[in-house]
Amino acid sequence: MSLLYDSHCHLDAPGFDPDRAEVLARARAAGVTRQLVPAVDRAGWEAIAALCDADPGLRPAWGLHPMFLDRHRPAHLDELAEWLATRRPAAVGECGLDFFVEGLDPDTQRLYFRRQLGLAREFDLPVVIHARRAVDEVIATLRQVGGLRGVVHSWSGSEEQARQLFAMGFSLGIGGPVTYERARRLRRTVATMPIEHLLLETDAPDQPDAGHRGQRNEPARLGRVLETVAALRGESPDSVAQATTANARRLFG
Repeated sequence: MSLLYDSHCHLDAPGFDPDRAEVLARARAAGVTRQLVPAVDRAGWEAIAALCDADPGLRPAWGLHPMFLDRHRPAHLDELAEWLATRRPAAVGECGLDFFVEGLDPDTQRLYFRRQLGLAREFDLPVVIHARRAVDEVIATLRQVGGLRGVVHSWSGSEEQARQLFAMGFSLGIGGPVTYERARRLRRTVATMPIEHLLLETDAPDQPDAGHRGQRNEPARLGRVLETVAALRGESPDSVAQATTANARRLFG
């Protein structure tokens, strides 16, 4: 069985509180031996740290997600710098821009995003980026800040936008949405993109595959994403698993 790296899994989410140990056991049984657990707000950092300290297969990322803007304070950015310096994570994130959800002030989002990108560059860490209806601005901001590497998770942009990110050395996180036949643009991108820029993810408990529509997602289902990606590329699941796991290890250490 090929070993898999779930490059984006919110294992700290309250939806996993009743059976988190069983979720992890199912993931390991399915060959998912590594998971990146990104934060969404300051309040979650300690819980993620405890999870990752207790399981060597879990790696943390500290960050401030744009969808939870009302929870963030400027002081949290100063605290983030301290955490990066003293408890070095695998990445900075989840951070980014979201111009889809109403009520999220764009300028405040930009402030938190740019500062987190600056910290990632300062501490030489990859970034885990959320970009919804904001891919062009995310690309422009990455160019302006410079000296960065990372992944745009839950990719939903165009093939041209993907090429621009590849040129900067960024990867794309591909998860449950690729299993839906109607996701034609995403499937085209996945079929032809350079394998060295491809990461697999679940975004659990969100974004389940087509076979589990409406259900809680979990990392054990990463194999379904793998099978779809391999079929779209005309490659064996084993070769895609090996390549994407190597990509994640290279990026996140």
